[in-house]
Order: sequence, then structure tokens, then C-alpha cells
Amino acid sequence: MTVAVVLFTSDLRTHDHPPLRAAVAAADEVVPLFVHDPGIREAGFAVPNREAFLADCLADLDASLRGLGGRLVLRSGPVAPEVCAVAGESGATQVYMAAGVTGYAHRREQRLRDALRRQGVTLRVYEGVVTAVAPGAVTPAGSDHYAVFTPYFRQWSKEPLRAPLPAPRVVRVPDRVQGEALPSRSRMSGVSPGLLTGGETAGRERLARWCSADLAGYEERHDDLAGDATSRLSPHLHFGSLSPVELIHRARGRGGPGAEAFVRQVCWRDFHHQVLAARPDTARRDYRTRHDSWRTEKDAAQDIAAWRDGRTGYPVVDAAMRQLRHEGWMHNRARLLAASFLTKSLYVDWRIGARHFLDLLVDGDVVNNQLNWQWVAGTGTDTRPHRVLNPVRQGKRYDPDGGYVHRWVPELEGVEADTVHEPWRLLPDQRAALDYPAPLVDLADALARFKHARGRD
Repeated sequence: MTVAVVLFTSDLRTHDHPPLRAAVAAADEVVPLFVHDPGIREAGFAVPNREAFLADCLADLDASLRGLGGRLVLRSGPVAPEVCAVAGESGATQVYMAAGVTGYAHRREQRLRDALRRQGVTLRVYEGVVTAVAPGAVTPAGSDHYAVFTPYFRQWSKEPLRAPLPAPRVVRVPDRVQGEALPSRSRMSGVSPGLLTGGETAGRERLARWCSADLAGYEERHDDLAGDATSRLSPHLHFGSLSPVELIHRARGRGGPGAEAFVRQVCWRDFHHQVLAARPDTARRDYRTRHDSWRTEKDAAQDIAAWRDGRTGYPVVDAAMRQLRHEGWMHNRARLLAASFLTKSLYVDWRIGARHFLDLLVDGDVVNNQLNWQWVAGTGTDTRPHRVLNPVRQGKRYDPDGGYVHRWVPELEGVEADTVHEPWRLLPDQRAALDYPAPLVDLADALARFKHARGRD
């Protein structure tokens, strides 16, 4: 009787899971294992919204495995010792897992490989599970990574993708291996009230609905703030309850401009992974330094607090920040606006904003969060690093009827669309009746300050 362990990490699904399929084909019995690593909590990344979504994912994965005749085994502790313990208890000779795509994951993988080798157990690692294309698989001549997205996308698009795999038909788990009770969202505090439900089942249902209803119009509508035509699948990609390979195949199978625009957005995730793999320091340091003398927490405490609380006096920025707090998620266009306002209108260090996003975003990860913040701040891979997004013009363009602002800033619910993005234009008595702050900063003054700081005045 042969036994294998499948270590789940950022791939909490049964569909399109090469390590799980390979283990089921190779062994008589399989132990599906997830290890809750206390190091993630100690590093400050185990925040309530992601812990709640993770709990949903683990419960759903357990239910899916039980439907196949198996179950999920949960252990807590450092990953390598826990996996070795389960391998010893089960008599497993092989451990299967997805290849890591972050520095933390690579270190975890190496420690695990070394520990298992000492125990006489083989570690088998599979690429193309967490990302569609592995970091480093596509490189330009003379460099270890692409610094600009468009040429990367051209080459990435030429990479052949494997066909998505169905879930295995049966998973047999040895009775002798036991695990801990699964966590439950209902027992957690500090979770955003509007947080999405996690898990593969919810993700696949949302994917099917969105492909039918919104994919075709994605190219034209993905920036529409009130229309909310984006997929909202980013949390499922973060936790791996959906496969990026399957998403790309499903989109390309439908075809059309909307599908191609969506695939392009999925590619941004792989692009950022290959940047951080080559430049791990960019999680904390500028990818391209502009020698900014950013304002710090101490210098700009009141401005930062107003930004975090959605009380800047710029309605679309405030709507974005309130959506983040309520849902643990934010529309991509809103993320760009909120980040641009903090870094370029308030001239606050991008790392302060990135940390706040990581504290609340259900899809928050160091790779995409930090590099998107750097892109907006002009220290990253943006080919127009000094552009500033004007929140008034952007609000009028992407929320022309004011629906997004009306939803998240109820103080302005009765303000008409023609002034909702500029409430200071209201008559004095109308303005006085609103419980809404005056603008935190004059945009013209802020733009002049930013240009001067960047030596472009």
C-alpha cells in the first residue's frame, strides 16, 4: 500500500491541481494536507479578512475532498516539521506540492526538501499551479526579467499552456492520520462585513456567472466604478481556489476583445511575480529610485488618517477607501485613484499606503500589492512615472452618474451628478448642510509640489 502527501499552499482547489492528480495516480492512498504556519501571523500577514477567506477555502476544500471519498488534514506549526510528521505517521514516501513563486515559498520549499531528504522521502514540485507561467520562464535577451509589461505580455501570450485538469474521481485518505479542527469565519473578529465568500465552489460559481454576463463587455466596462463589471476573482487567485490556467482557457474559449482584455489583466499578476523573483528587494525598496523625500507617518499623520478613513474631501477617493474597509476589496480603478492621491497629491511614502492595503485587502499579497503601489507612485515599472491621476476628472470619467460615490459616501447621496465629484461647488447653505469635509489639499498646489519634488517644474 503506497501513500503520498499532497501539501496545499496557495492552491486550495481540487480542479486543475496537477500535484493532486499526480499523487492520486501514483499512490494507493493520499493525505491532503494544509499547514497553518505561525510565521505568517508573526510577520503580520494573517489579517482578519484573509484569515476569514482562508477559513472558507479550507472548509470548502474539505467538503470537496469528502465528496471524493477523502478529507483535508489540517496541522499547525512550522511547515517542514509538520509535513515530515505526517509523512512519518502515514508511511508516505513522496510529497507533492505546487512550485513556490515568492521568496517565502522558495525558502519553505528548500527547507522542506532538505528535511524530507533526511527522512528518505521525495519531494515532487509542479510548476504552473499558482501562476500560469512560472517566474523566469519568459525572459528578454540580456536580462533575468522584463521591466516593462507590454513586451512581457507579448512573449507570455506565446507560451503554451497545459490543458486544465478535472478534479480526481476518488481520493482515499488513510484513517490513521488525523488533523485539527478547521477554523471558522463565524468565530473571527475584525472581518469586513461585506467580505466575499471564499472557496472553490463559490469561485467557480462566480466565474461561470461572470463569463456569461460580463466577460464580453469587459474591455469597455472594466473601469466603470458604479457598474462593477470586473470579475472580483482576485481573492480566488490569491488563495488558489481558482486556477489561473483555467481562467485563461475559459476566457480564450469565449474569445473577443473582452476576453483578451481580461487575459491581459491576469498576465499582470505573472508579470509582477517575475519582477519580484528577480528583484526581491522591491517588496520594501524602490524598483527605480526617484530620490523622493516622502512625507512619513510622523510628518503627515492627520492627512494619512483622513485618507484611511475616507474623509479627504474628494468623493471618489473617499468612496474607494470606505469600500475597502467594508468589503476588504476595492475596484481596480479605485485602487489606482486612492494610491495616486496618497503618493502624488499628499506626497506620502507609498509603503504607508501599501501596508494599509495589506491590512485590509482579502486579495492582498506582497507581490501584486507592493508592485502596484510602486507603479502608481512612479518608482516601479510604469513607463510614465510622473503621471498624476486627478480625482475630480477621474471621478467624472469613471463614475459619471455618481453611483459609486452615492453608494459609499451617503453624506452626498442627495447631491446631483454634475456636482457630486466637486461638492465644494454647491451653494454655501447646501454645502453647510452636508456632514462632509472640505478638500484636504488643493489639487493645483499638490501637483506643483509633486512636480517640484520630482524636479519637473
